[in-house]
Amino acid sequence: MCYHSYLDITLHIFTCYCSFIINCIIRHIISQKVTHQFLLSLNVTCLSFQESEDGRTYFLKIHVPWEVLATYADVLKIKVPFKANDIPDKKDVPLSWLCTPYRLPEHVMQPEPDYFTATFDKSKIDFFLIEDKETFFPPSTRSRIVYYILSRCSYSKEDKDKKGIKRLLNNGTYVAAFPLHDCRYWTKSIDANCESERYALYKYWARFSSFYKEQPLNLVRKYYGEKIGIYFAWLGFYTEMLSYAAVVGLLCFIYGLATFDENVWSKEICNETIGGQIIMCPLCDKKCGYWKLSTTCSSSWQSYLFDNTATLFFAIFMGIWVTLFLEFWKRRQARLEYEWDLVDMEEEQQQMQLRPEYEIKCTHRRLNQVTQMEPYLPLTSKCARSVLSGATVLFWISLIFACIIAVIVYRLAVFAAFAGIMKDSPTNNMDLIGNLITPQFATSVTASCLNFIIIMVLNFLYEHVAIKITDMEVPRTHVEYENKLTVKMFLFQFVNYYSSCFYVAFFKGKFVGYPGDYSYMFGKWRNEECEPGGCLIELTTQLVIVMVGKQVWGNIQEALVPWLRNWWVSRSARSHPESLYSRWEQDHDLQSFSQLGLFYEYLEMVIQFGFITLFVASFPLAPLLALMNNILEVRVDAWKFTTQFRRPVAAKAHSIGVWDEILNMIAVFSVVTNAFIVAFTSDMIPRLVYKYAYHLDTESTMEGYINNSLSVFNISEIPEKNRPEDGENPDWFYSSNITTCRYRDYRYPPGHEKQYTYTMQFWHIFAAKFAFIIIMESTFYGNKNLKLKYLIAN
Repeated sequence: MCYHSYLDITLHIFTCYCSFIINCIIRHIISQKVTHQFLLSLNVTCLSFQESEDGRTYFLKIHVPWEVLATYADVLKIKVPFKANDIPDKKDVPLSWLCTPYRLPEHVMQPEPDYFTATFDKSKIDFFLIEDKETFFPPSTRSRIVYYILSRCSYSKEDKDKKGIKRLLNNGTYVAAFPLHDCRYWTKSIDANCESERYALYKYWARFSSFYKEQPLNLVRKYYGEKIGIYFAWLGFYTEMLSYAAVVGLLCFIYGLATFDENVWSKEICNETIGGQIIMCPLCDKKCGYWKLSTTCSSSWQSYLFDNTATLFFAIFMGIWVTLFLEFWKRRQARLEYEWDLVDMEEEQQQMQLRPEYEIKCTHRRLNQVTQMEPYLPLTSKCARSVLSGATVLFWISLIFACIIAVIVYRLAVFAAFAGIMKDSPTNNMDLIGNLITPQFATSVTASCLNFIIIMVLNFLYEHVAIKITDMEVPRTHVEYENKLTVKMFLFQFVNYYSSCFYVAFFKGKFVGYPGDYSYMFGKWRNEECEPGGCLIELTTQLVIVMVGKQVWGNIQEALVPWLRNWWVSRSARSHPESLYSRWEQDHDLQSFSQLGLFYEYLEMVIQFGFITLFVASFPLAPLLALMNNILEVRVDAWKFTTQFRRPVAAKAHSIGVWDEILNMIAVFSVVTNAFIVAFTSDMIPRLVYKYAYHLDTESTMEGYINNSLSVFNISEIPEKNRPEDGENPDWFYSSNITTCRYRDYRYPPGHEKQYTYTMQFWHIFAAKFAFIIIMESTFYGNKNLKLKYLIAN
């Protein structure tokens, strides 16, 4: 790596407890001066360092003396123990032996010693419980202190504002800065004083064989810091809570299987004397012929698996579950704050300090009474950047809607093509394809796959755009930067992932019209209709393809891509003897963990949370799929952190931050969406209205439902533009004297004084749907605000 044009230098803190790497490239004499001045500044801080080289890379190994650690622990107000807690803590749990198979060894779990703590004060050092100065500050704290020092070291004699390793990384003087792992992940350190925590994490946490074990959160927190520890605590808790939703969802699915034979309306559809005698109106213009209702027999049975009484119960259950999940997480988070000594913690100073990009781009200065002269962005510039940023976000969201419309047009156009090709369908009779694949099914699956591809492409493009426009806004601090990016990315992905599901759930089949007066998109394409069994099965198909496809693709990206990159980078190291491949070289060859690393992990899980809450009434097995994914996700993330990534700089965090508010927003919205899915997408409410208000036979309360739910239209009144072309109708149509066809709606028949207008039953069903929505929402919001929220104490 050492050539005539440039030189790579790695700065490294060399000790088992405190390790840090910085790579720099010196391209010209100015970079040499900058590096020299930076090292002089490090020397002023009393950091000791030495140089090392392996022939291609130079390493600067820095050791932090005790005096420096004590000084900056005082500056950063780090809490340390000063007295053992003598209050007895009873933790005897009944039947705790049942959990023994799921527990890790005590030395791995590393339960937090119970101490009274206080902020470190160097002048009162004798009051603190310092048994060994080398181990008094944990590795995560030591790396925080080192990064704090590096962030404030000046690299220019002339301009003291030019300081910080972050700015040197941004301008290319340095390539990387990261702590060093304490050992290789597959073997313990040969240093007896080293605890080999990375090895313990790999052995007991990062391997998939430990998927059923608890997570060593205290060790994760000790090794990586509280911010990463909180993420894995949240992910583990979310996965744990998913198990309850998965069990209930599976039971609801089993209920659908168990009551399969009790599905009276599907039996009527499949009955040749009922469904076989009902002639349905064409589903598209010109290319679709008349068809018999019995041809949808298979899809009707499939729809029943997800559209039954258990659907209503599961929608109610998930409304309760999401509230319990959020409230119990607040409780778990509060407990972690106490156990990890994060109560009353202020935002991490390295997160609240000015971003180097902000200092570089802000050429204006103003007087601050505390910090004196500081850079600032004029209001006019800030407003202009915000307007441009907002316009860009709106443009990309509009692009999503344009793509959704394109997919809808694809569905409308391709349905006629499938109807002509697939003769065993609601258009013709042919036994080659089989009963399962109909034009509706083929259209739904291909459109869902196309939509998934569009989603992934737009995500890839927008991710770079979101970062660019967030950089353009020049946020002042790291926290502000992350919050702005979070809002942009979540808003875009919310629309990108969920818009197609919203279309199928709430728009498809709702604005169709009737055979004499169909509605058209852009005056050209006739709006899609739902099958006689409803659109719920199509929503299920859409949800499964997008949700499962996203999870599979995400796991491939998270596991395979880092491994391939590391293999490619480290391939040359295999030609060298093992003894010459030093620890700092090994860590240098790993993938860097960016400051937004956890952001993408949270975003992935929050999008999944939206899938299993917003549309779960259409697919009770969604929590089960999410559970299986998350069991793998926990171990994949642990494996990445332990084996594929450089050790990140430890940072404190007492919560999951802005994601908590986003989860609450999704939870509130999910009650609305599931209520509307049950009311308007499923056939639950029309069936109940028929059962209790319109059925006259007391022996079998659902007999005749299919005939009741279909309206009649006179074929002679169908406009010429809607009639099938010659040859599109099946042979049986020409051999029979058929004068009427049926369609899905509640309208008066031909010859009635109010023909083709809505019947009174339509308005009864409409009122029942809104009554259900009002009751469901008021019940859930009442439980959330008045009962569950206050019954579950933090």
